[in-house]
Amino acid sequence: MITGVVGITLWTDDLERLFRFYHDLLQLPLHSNHGDFIAFQLGENMRFNLGIHSGVSGAAKDPYRMMPHLEVADIHREHQRLAAAGVAFLRPPEQEHWGGWVATFQDPDGNVLQLLQFPQADSG
Repeated sequence: MITGVVGITLWTDDLERLFRFYHDLLQLPLHSNHGDFIAFQLGENMRFNLGIHSGVSGAAKDPYRMMPHLEVADIHREHQRLAAAGVAFLRPPEQEHWGGWVATFQDPDGNVLQLLQFPQADSG
């Protein structure tokens, strides 16, 4: 029985470029770097990984096939920070019908990702 998702890996032919994007720009917390495989720790049980793969070359050929969502506490602040650093957004922050906020962008390989801010809990 599957009990959860514990990781996702994006394969590339330019690991250094993706590492700089995810670590330096997005500021994902580094778990480990083994030269050809890099892991970031997101939460207690989730790893976001980057690795070199011989079957991957160039930009993503179907960048919408898989779309990781990266949780943020303040989507407007993150959008502003990343846009100022040169990240091109396909969709600026917009509120969804269920109350959360979503913004869509691409990494240097053309993979499509989204920032996701969950709706605030009603404290009343």
